[in-house]
Amino acid sequence: MAKALQSEFNNAVDETIRTKILKLLSQHRKLTIATLRPDGWPQATTVGYANDGLTIYFLCGPNSQKADNLARDDRVSITIDDDTGQVMAIEGLSMAARAQVVTDTREAERALRLMIDQYPPQEAQLPMPDVTKLRIFRVTPTVISVLDYSKGFGHTDLVTC
Repeated sequence: MAKALQSEFNNAVDETIRTKILKLLSQHRKLTIATLRPDGWPQATTVGYANDGLTIYFLCGPNSQKADNLARDDRVSITIDDDTGQVMAIEGLSMAARAQVVTDTREAERALRLMIDQYPPQEAQLPMPDVTKLRIFRVTPTVISVLDYSKGFGHTDLVTC
């Protein structure tokens, strides 16, 4: 009976953390992504993103340093957070993940639509970019660290995907 209760508790905690992760993903539009340069040094850049559940999409130019880095090594580290004036209100996500180029045209178009829908209507309507002239990446997390200082200074919950 104790094992059944522990399992039920773990499932509830897992669902609570998953809900928190999805909430944080939906509250933001940009992330910092670190890729590995040819010399082994990490390169961190900020990109816009959209997510479908725990799958994250971002785009970049086909000849960008990010695209070149990811062609060599698909491992990335990601952070998503806000700037807050209250230390104990800090919350965010840090992820270890793999990033693969989206090659399916339908998935690429859907990912691009998700990204565009992240933003409110703009004063000047921009044409939909041609997905064949971009690199759209699908990011699949392997480890997610959920940072929530409201639970204590530096508190994190670690989730393995």
